[in-house]
Amino acid sequence: MGFFRMPQLDLSWLGLRLEASSPWLLLLLIGASWLLARVLTQTYIFYRTYHHLCDFPQPPKWNWFLGHLGMITPTEHGLKEVTNLVATYPQGFMTWLGPIIPIITLCHPDIIRSVLNASASVALKEVVFYSFLKPWLGDGLLLSDGDKWSSHRRMLTPAFHFNILKPYVKIFNDSTNIMHAKWQHLASGGSARLDVFENISLMTLDSLQKCVFSFDSNCQENPSEYISAILELSALVTKRYHQLLLHIDSLYQLTCSGRRFHKACHLVHSFTDAVIQDRRRTLPSKHEDDVLKAKAKSKTLDFIDVLLLSKDEDGKELSDEDIRAEADTFMFEGHDTTASGLSWILYNLARHPEYQERCRQEVQELLRDRESTEIECSCAVFLRDDLAQLPFLTMCIKESLRLHPPVTVISRRCTQDIVLPDGRVIPKGVICIINIFATHHNPTVWPDPEVYDPFRFDPENIKDRSPLAFIPFSAGPRNCIGQTFAMNEMKVALALTLLRFRVLPDDKEPRRKPELILRAEGGLWLRVEPLSTQ
Repeated sequence: MGFFRMPQLDLSWLGLRLEASSPWLLLLLIGASWLLARVLTQTYIFYRTYHHLCDFPQPPKWNWFLGHLGMITPTEHGLKEVTNLVATYPQGFMTWLGPIIPIITLCHPDIIRSVLNASASVALKEVVFYSFLKPWLGDGLLLSDGDKWSSHRRMLTPAFHFNILKPYVKIFNDSTNIMHAKWQHLASGGSARLDVFENISLMTLDSLQKCVFSFDSNCQENPSEYISAILELSALVTKRYHQLLLHIDSLYQLTCSGRRFHKACHLVHSFTDAVIQDRRRTLPSKHEDDVLKAKAKSKTLDFIDVLLLSKDEDGKELSDEDIRAEADTFMFEGHDTTASGLSWILYNLARHPEYQERCRQEVQELLRDRESTEIECSCAVFLRDDLAQLPFLTMCIKESLRLHPPVTVISRRCTQDIVLPDGRVIPKGVICIINIFATHHNPTVWPDPEVYDPFRFDPENIKDRSPLAFIPFSAGPRNCIGQTFAMNEMKVALALTLLRFRVLPDDKEPRRKPELILRAEGGLWLRVEPLSTQ
């Protein structure tokens, strides 16, 4: 009786001998199994992600290929589209960037809480756009994450303690006075039409240079190479964002804009490095507390001083590269955002003269018996200084920051699933947009959201409102570390401006333009009239 013999696998076409076929066959099977497992895993992840995404409503797409690409543009029309979307989807919505990239947009305080309050290691900053800033800002607080971010955040917090911030109010006075002297000259004929954003941006840069470096460049009166470089870097980053091909670093470096960006980065870094090295040589070899007390007493403590003296829990100091990154980050984040906020505040008060006059009367009453018209901050208790005695002016500032937030959106990419209060899930790895502008214009949170009404921030009216309904400085672990600095500067500049000028609207209504910060197309033009001429 014959036996049936199974044919052997012929691998000669692979160049393998019969005796070698078994190990190679095993390796082939292992590879195929691994590939199959990967395909099945990715299929499961895609199905699971898609299942969770289906819980979020989405507006109609252009088509299957474009998705919602181009639906929300960085223009006045785009912001109006956001206003319409938040009225239709007040809890948030989902859009597709092309056929395969989902983006979840959240715009209600009850929903954004889960993402904003997540730890910094879970809700990471989405880095596609921020990566353009990396050559300039390095691993500062804006761009770093993980343990480095946590360590630096703890080390930098003392730099924004009220004892450190108090002397800066004198600097805010001085810089605002320089700006006003220019306005007085321009308005010598009775009034002047000017781009307040351009003027205020120079003023905030002037203040920051003095607060960060103790350096006076007279940039409001004479051209400054360093200040010009910062303004150019901001403009180049914004320009690059709108040119998709230039998102590729190797291509961008070959362009004229890329070379200008590199040159401006080198100039800014050289300036910061020189200040750091000079300060290291002159810093006295005393105990940290003694240095802080001595400098604070003489009102000479600046941001670089605090960074040089900072140490972590193990006594480790910041490197010169880390100090440069944090100083450059503060210069970048501190000038445009404050300039945007203050410019739109003046715009809103120009359109509402009754609120402008009430603010002016509040400032005049505060300074009635003063020989000097400087806003002071020299009291022993910070909460009882001048800036805390301007409640209505503060309400007007906050309502303007609600209506025109300097930063309109922030983005996160979570490292794990985030469960929302209503049971829906934001899948791991999906880009999540916290739309600050939409949250501030959400009609289910703010009745008549397009109306400028400072009384929304009357203490009686905020009792039952979620603290996440108003987030111009973000919220949670990665909120803006410099928000008190920014509010103090805006209060000083606004109070002194209303004391000296009447602000009037321009004939042409501005068109909003959300970029790195909220600007106006062609500048934000207003008219100012010196009060002394009336």
